[in-house]
Amino acid sequence: MGVTEKTAILVISFGTSYEETRKKTIEQIESDLHHAFPEYPLYRAWTSPRIRAKLQKRDGIHIMDIDEAMTQLKADGIRNVVVQPTYVITGFESDSMKEKVLAHKKDFDSVIICDSLMVTKQDKEEVCQAMAQEYHPDSDEILLFMGHGTEHVANELYPEMDELFKHFGYSNMHMGTVEGDFSIESFLDKLKNLHPAHIHLAPFMIVAGDHATNDMSGEDDDSWKSILEKEGYSVKCTLKGLGEIQAVRDIFIRHTRAGLDRLSEIQA
Repeated sequence: MGVTEKTAILVISFGTSYEETRKKTIEQIESDLHHAFPEYPLYRAWTSPRIRAKLQKRDGIHIMDIDEAMTQLKADGIRNVVVQPTYVITGFESDSMKEKVLAHKKDFDSVIICDSLMVTKQDKEEVCQAMAQEYHPDSDEILLFMGHGTEHVANELYPEMDELFKHFGYSNMHMGTVEGDFSIESFLDKLKNLHPAHIHLAPFMIVAGDHATNDMSGEDDDSWKSILEKEGYSVKCTLKGLGEIQAVRDIFIRHTRAGLDRLSEIQA
């Protein structure tokens, strides 16, 4: 068995219980990676126990966690694992993922963990341009993205992206988060000086799952849509995860290619 035959790609995602967005995002990322690197078998693992249990109970679908996937890779005779996470940032989820993956490192010749979506300056600029091309907001419209947010130091990426939008001339594109310091309440103060005719909300998350459906566009009083409408703004919502956007998926392909290149260098 040659090096290629002994190498596999493991795609690790948080997961989602929403079937429609799963097919358009996580499964589309996996499909693109499979077509980009058809010589390597592709495995899947999800990290959310709650979502995995829900899918098992509701749909009878079993999705491996990291430990199960690494055990399966070993059983299948794989010697080199290239891990591609589908996280947006390198936060707590990423830290936990790396710890769990590397706990199995002794079972393989090489374990390469590729970058999440946004790590380098190039990554951030490509995502910025992808968002502008995907949504191209009107001049009298505010486009507000909902990121997840975290207490992790990686949370600084969200205001960094907000500044990057402005740097590239997209003054009406803004970033907020569900958690952390960049809440919808803090954005309301900014809005008073912007006077937009419309506000367009879109998720800045790989999947358009629970946060996008409920926290962003839900009918409850505490959703972003409801809060903004209560302030008198005209609001529309787009339930489209980042994973639906080809330019975003292309970044994951680039990161996986870089991981495979690193593996080749190690084995040279």
